Amino acid sequence: MRRLAPLFAALLLAGCYHVTVVTSAAPPGTHVNKEWQNSFVIGLVPPPELNVKDQCPRGVTKVETERSFLNGLVGAITQSIYTPMHTEVTCSAQ
Repeated sequence: MRRLAPLFAALLLAGCYHVTVVTSAAPPGTHVNKEWQNSFVIGLVPPPELNVKDQCPRGVTKVETERSFLNGLVGAITQSIYTPMHTEVTCSAQ
Protein backbone atom coordinates (compact mmCIF):
# COMPACT_ATOMS: atom_id res chain seq x y z
CA MET A 1 0.00 0.00 0.00
CA ARG A 2 2.88 2.38 0.73
CA ARG A 3 4.10 1.98 -2.83
CA LEU A 4 0.73 3.10 -4.19
CA ALA A 5 0.53 6.23 -2.00
CA PRO A 6 2.78 8.36 -4.27
CA LEU A 7 0.74 7.30 -7.30
CA PHE A 8 -2.54 8.28 -5.63
CA ALA A 9 -1.02 11.58 -4.48
CA ALA A 10 0.20 12.34 -8.01
CA LEU A 11 -3.24 11.63 -9.46
CA LEU A 12 -4.99 13.80 -6.88
CA LEU A 13 -2.54 16.69 -7.19
CA ALA A 14 -2.44 16.69 -11.01
CA GLY A 15 -5.18 19.22 -11.62
CA CYS A 16 -6.72 19.84 -15.00
CA TYR A 17 -7.87 23.27 -16.05
CA HIS A 18 -10.03 24.75 -18.77
CA VAL A 19 -10.12 28.41 -19.85
CA THR A 20 -12.57 29.80 -22.43
CA VAL A 21 -12.42 33.29 -23.92
CA VAL A 22 -15.47 34.33 -25.97
CA THR A 23 -15.55 37.49 -28.09
CA SER A 24 -18.49 39.41 -29.53
CA ALA A 25 -17.55 38.44 -33.10
CA ALA A 26 -19.94 36.78 -35.55
CA PRO A 27 -21.11 33.16 -35.12
CA PRO A 28 -18.50 30.41 -35.21
CA GLY A 29 -16.96 29.09 -38.40
CA THR A 30 -13.93 26.83 -38.73
CA HIS A 31 -11.85 25.41 -35.88
CA VAL A 32 -8.08 25.37 -35.38
CA ASN A 33 -7.14 22.58 -32.99
CA LYS A 34 -3.65 22.29 -31.45
CA GLU A 35 -3.59 19.34 -29.06
CA TRP A 36 0.06 19.66 -28.00
CA GLN A 37 1.21 23.22 -27.32
CA ASN A 38 4.67 22.93 -25.75
CA SER A 39 5.20 24.74 -22.45
CA PHE A 40 7.79 24.11 -19.77
CA VAL A 41 8.29 24.43 -16.01
CA ILE A 42 4.62 24.39 -14.96
CA GLY A 43 3.79 26.88 -17.72
CA LEU A 44 6.36 29.49 -16.66
CA VAL A 45 7.85 29.13 -20.13
CA PRO A 46 4.70 29.51 -22.26
CA PRO A 47 4.10 27.88 -25.63
CA PRO A 48 4.96 29.85 -28.75
CA GLU A 49 2.38 32.31 -30.02
CA LEU A 50 -0.38 30.62 -31.98
CA ASN A 51 -0.85 32.63 -35.19
CA VAL A 52 -4.21 31.88 -36.83
CA LYS A 53 -4.45 34.92 -39.14
CA ASP A 54 -4.37 32.71 -42.24
CA GLN A 55 -7.03 30.29 -40.94
CA CYS A 56 -9.21 33.05 -39.41
CA PRO A 57 -9.19 36.00 -41.83
CA ARG A 58 -12.40 37.43 -40.29
CA GLY A 59 -11.26 37.18 -36.69
CA VAL A 60 -11.67 34.85 -33.75
CA THR A 61 -14.91 34.03 -31.94
CA LYS A 62 -13.62 31.79 -29.16
CA VAL A 63 -10.33 30.51 -27.72
CA GLU A 64 -10.23 27.51 -25.38
CA THR A 65 -7.12 26.44 -23.51
CA GLU A 66 -7.01 23.37 -21.31
CA ARG A 67 -4.70 20.79 -19.88
CA SER A 68 -6.24 17.43 -20.67
CA PHE A 69 -5.71 14.28 -18.64
CA LEU A 70 -3.08 13.05 -21.11
CA ASN A 71 -1.31 16.45 -21.03
CA GLY A 72 -1.34 16.29 -17.22
CA LEU A 73 -0.04 12.74 -17.23
CA VAL A 74 2.90 13.73 -19.42
CA GLY A 75 3.54 16.68 -17.08
CA ALA A 76 3.48 14.35 -14.07
CA ILE A 77 5.88 11.89 -15.71
CA THR A 78 8.35 14.70 -16.48
CA GLN A 79 7.88 16.18 -12.99
CA SER A 80 6.32 19.34 -14.52
CA ILE A 81 9.38 20.17 -16.58
CA TYR A 82 7.42 19.63 -19.81
CA THR A 83 3.79 20.70 -19.38
CA PRO A 84 1.88 20.54 -22.68
CA MET A 85 -1.55 22.08 -23.17
CA HIS A 86 -4.43 21.82 -25.65
CA THR A 87 -5.69 24.95 -27.47
CA GLU A 88 -8.72 25.24 -29.73
CA VAL A 89 -9.51 28.43 -31.67
CA THR A 90 -12.94 28.99 -33.25
CA CYS A 91 -12.87 31.36 -36.22
CA SER A 92 -15.60 33.85 -37.04
CA ALA A 93 -17.83 32.89 -39.98
CA GLN A 94 -18.50 36.46 -41.14
